[in-house]
Order: sequence, then C-alpha cells, then structure tokens
Amino acid sequence: MARRVVVIGAGVIGLCAAEDLLRRGFEVTVMDRAPDSVSGCSYGNGGLIVPSHFVPLAAPGMAWRGIRMMANRRSPFGFESLLNLEVLSWVGKFMRASSAAHVAQAAPLLRDMNLASRGLYEEIISRLGISCGFGKRGLLMLCATKKALNTEAHLATEAGRLGLPAQVLDKTGLRQVDPGVTMNAAGGVYFEDDAHLTPAAFMVALRHYLSGAGVEFVTREVRAFRVAAGRVEAAEEIAGDLFVLAGGAWTSHLCKSLGFRLPLLAGKGYGFTVAEARETLSVPSILTEARVAVTPMQDGARFVGTMELGRPNERLNPHRIAGIRDSIQNYYPALLASEVPVNAVWNGARPCSPDGLPYVGTTGSYQNVIVCAGHAMMGMSLGPISGKLVGELASGDEPSIPLDLLSPNRYA
Repeated sequence: MARRVVVIGAGVIGLCAAEDLLRRGFEVTVMDRAPDSVSGCSYGNGGLIVPSHFVPLAAPGMAWRGIRMMANRRSPFGFESLLNLEVLSWVGKFMRASSAAHVAQAAPLLRDMNLASRGLYEEIISRLGISCGFGKRGLLMLCATKKALNTEAHLATEAGRLGLPAQVLDKTGLRQVDPGVTMNAAGGVYFEDDAHLTPAAFMVALRHYLSGAGVEFVTREVRAFRVAAGRVEAAEEIAGDLFVLAGGAWTSHLCKSLGFRLPLLAGKGYGFTVAEARETLSVPSILTEARVAVTPMQDGARFVGTMELGRPNERLNPHRIAGIRDSIQNYYPALLASEVPVNAVWNGARPCSPDGLPYVGTTGSYQNVIVCAGHAMMGMSLGPISGKLVGELASGDEPSIPLDLLSPNRYA
C-alpha cells in the first residue's frame, strides 16, 4: 500500500484529505501555489453546511434561467466570456445534464454527502478542539415574491421525501425563527438540518494542527509531473507513492498536464464581512432570487454571492458586487450601517463541473492518482466527507459513499 501521499491543494478539500490520511498512518505532503495565507477560496466563502442543497446546479430550467440573467450585469449569474471553446464545451455538457432524471439520481447522493460531512465536522472540531463558530441553526431560504415562495415550497416537499425536515413560513414565521433582524420577504422555507461555521477559523486551526502533527507543507505551483511505467512518480520533484489532485478550480490544468481532460470552470464568487451590523442575525439565510448567502460568523455577518463562470482569475466585476449590495438592502433593509468599500471585497474561484457533482475517484490513466475537485459552492460543506473518501481510496477500503456518479472518468 502507498505510504507517502502528496496532496496538491491546501483548500478545505486538501486539508481534510491530509487529516484523514494522517490518521490512517500515511506520510503526507501538501503542495499549494499560495503561501500560508487566508486568501484562498475556502477562507472567504459562506461557511454553510447544506443538506438542503440536494438539487445539483445542473437541473431542469437552470440553463435558460441563466441565459435570461445574463442580460443584467448585476445579476447573480453570468459568463466572463462565451468566446471560448472550453466554455462552450462545458455549457453543452451542462445543458445535457440538466434533466429531471439527473436530479433524481443526484439528490440522495448530495443529501448523504452533506449529512455525513456535518457529522464529521462535529467529530473533527471536538477531537481537535477547534473554535470556529460551528452551529446547527438551520437555514432560511428567504423569498421576496410569492412566485419564489411557491417554488421553494415545492422544494420543501421534495426535501421531506428525502427525510430532510423543512417548514414553509409566512412573514410571522420568519420573525419567530430569527427575531433579531428585520426581513423584507413574502415568506421562506426553513431547512432544519443545515449548519454553519467560520471558514477561516476552521482552516487556520486545521492547518496549524496538521503542521504540528508532521504534515509537510510546500509552497510551489505544480506545472509538471514525472511519470514512468504508467505511474506518477513526482510532482515538481516532490516524490510520492500516491497523488491527490485537490487544486480546486486549477485541477483541470493539473489533469491536462497528465494527459487527460477534466471539464471544470471557475465560478467566481464575491463576498464581504460586516463586523458591526445594525441588527443581530442568528440564522443563516439565502436570498433566493438574488442567490446571496448571509451567514453569522465569529467576525461578523458574511455576505457571499454570484456565479461568474470562466477561467480562474482575480479580476473584480463591480457590477456583480453592486448587485450583492442592492439585494442585501432589499431583503434586510435595516441591517447595513453603510456601504462596503470595494477594497474589502473577497473573490474566489469555485470549481464547477458541468453536471453539478464533484469529481472523486481514481483516474483511468493513472491508478496512483486520486482526483477530488469540482465541489462548486459546496466545497466547505463537503470538505470532511471528501477527505474521508480520499482516505478510504488510499487505504483500499470500500468507500462509505458510492462513487459511481462522482467518477473523474465520466467525461472521458
């Protein structure tokens, strides 16, 4: 069995994989292009753990809804450019996957992965003594219009069939769930099984623990691999028996350098944290029509939104940022004390597969390479279960979650 594992990527997926591998007795090296900092995608996201998100991004009607949104520069969805063969190929795969049959297959899988991950968070946080504001207070889907509320009510019915408790609430019900904040909404759906945490606090504490426990961290961008006899021997001269590709939105480039394609686009998100809000938010929410996540954290209220698909980059789109600000005022008219300066806005590249499911498994080209990427907006939510699956694959154990729908070879 492989003893030395090289994990490429120090986001939440890579760190959770390193933690599970370490407990199984492997020697672990983590490589990442960025130094030890809090600038990565995993540090600035909404911090939500979401069993409620059992419908994948590729679902009936999503493609045409996205096309209609593209006409509005402040909308929560768009493409940086469609004049790109890689993007057009991804869009074609996305449209083919957006079917009711795909949702029916994916929903139980996403439910099980999120519920397993929530339990693993509790176990890891307790075992390592991590203080990261973890709370199981559920999630409110706030709906500004009756039309959106009817759609979410249908989703609540589907959730019930999957064993996920959900309540459809009117304005009075919203106030009872979160009385400390003024909400301008027709109603909402309260998903009881969701949880949240402060991502940066969890990430910093986990990395600190891993460093002290013997995991080696190497700051280096991986551009090339050394391959011999159908096996990967080294990444940038860092040797290993097994390699885990967990580089987020950059994983497709890692795969390309190994000679196989992994359809993946970067879905850029923007966010900011307000340390001193006018009102006290206690329950996380998603502003349904605006697609903005709002999460109470240790350092304030975090607002995250948009899905701008393209290649990974750090350019800021002021129109998307303005759209997030406007939506907060629409749903929470008394929450913000002032405008948030542009220089305080975070952006991150979420790795998006065409069918809305992550890639987890070995490749058809190299059996000593495990791909774990493509978690889109659920990277933080699915981090621990993804790390556990990597550990199970590395150990030769039966995966605790079926991997058929997650195969990295499904577009080969």
